[in-house]
Amino acid sequence: MLKVIDLFAGAGGFSTGAIQAGYEVVWAANHWKDAVHVHECNHPKTFHSCQDLQQADFTRLPKYDVLLASPACQGHSKARGAEQPRHDAARSTAWAVVACVEATEPKAFVVENVTEFISWTLYPQWKSCMEKLGYKIAVNVLNAADFGVAQSRIRVFITGSKTNPLKVSMNPFKNHIPFKNLIEPGQYKWSLVSEKAESTKRKWAKGKKDFGDNFLIAYYGSEKGGRSINKPIGTVTTIEKFGLVNGDKMRMLSLSEYKNAMGFPKDYLLPKSKSLALHMLGNAVCPPVAKEILTQLKECI
Repeated sequence: MLKVIDLFAGAGGFSTGAIQAGYEVVWAANHWKDAVHVHECNHPKTFHSCQDLQQADFTRLPKYDVLLASPACQGHSKARGAEQPRHDAARSTAWAVVACVEATEPKAFVVENVTEFISWTLYPQWKSCMEKLGYKIAVNVLNAADFGVAQSRIRVFITGSKTNPLKVSMNPFKNHIPFKNLIEPGQYKWSLVSEKAESTKRKWAKGKKDFGDNFLIAYYGSEKGGRSINKPIGTVTTIEKFGLVNGDKMRMLSLSEYKNAMGFPKDYLLPKSKSLALHMLGNAVCPPVAKEILTQLKECI
């Protein structure tokens, strides 16, 4: 069985997809103790480390075959707001991946990030370092909706192998899953749209015109209308963003609906705090996407 390690492992989406693809996750690390705890609860057989990976001694890692990494995306994302010194610090986490690859020489690696990562000023140098270490690189810009996830989530997956570069095929996937398939019945707190802010009322009016009585709105953000529940939801972020409209009422989505929209198993354990759980989900890799990439990667190593 091929073995993987997971850098910047977060809630464990990459690790979960790897296990589903038939790999063994032997080591996972993150600097955030809450995320490490969640990962450990769901992956108890994995050795865990809570540390700043830019200071890690990678020569002490167990032997493995494939490196998975999701370095901080906040410094690259368009949603980051005005440029701040902390964004440079976030972007610099990508160099920990280079250091780990240099120290451990895995057969292959997969790095996930927002698409702006490949527009980063230092991306050509980052890529050149990986190539000088002997890896053939392929850049894959993928939408989770194309992999059986009911979410439109576009991310870049950079794959490197010492034998053949992996250009991910989407041939097995055809129809997108609509968000309406994930809506769960239950006792929820509904509120009247008429009691909301004017910006929400405007989104509701346009959404009602376009989609009828049942649709989604991005409660936070600059979107001007609604979203059809007959299509995948928009990108799940680290905040409680989406509301479900039913006539003149609306409610925020439940944590389980967000978890399902990310493609995590229904029994996957998350923090009881919704805000904390959403922060982890919004930064996670969708397990079905990871599973397919890693399944295809086996043919390249």
